[in-house]
Amino acid sequence: MPANARVTLCYGPYESNGVVKHRTSRLQGLKAALRARGHQCVWEETSQRNMVELVVNGETVFTCDIKQLEFGGDGKLDPVCKEAVAAVENAH
Repeated sequence: MPANARVTLCYGPYESNGVVKHRTSRLQGLKAALRARGHQCVWEETSQRNMVELVVNGETVFTCDIKQLEFGGDGKLDPVCKEAVAAVENAH
């Protein structure tokens, strides 16, 4: 995959403090990790609760529960971010 891939980051709402809504706090590390490798990230809200999905060239290359991602940070120490970045870079 070229270093300048366009990655659509689809994310659903999740519950925090009793309120269910779309939040990007847990996605900051993933976004930072992808941008550090030269990828462009596009945010897209979905209605699927607790879901994160990375789409490259129309193909879903990675999915996880949003609560598996670490809150905030740069994604360097988050093993789920590393797995997601590897999935993007191995996409065809």
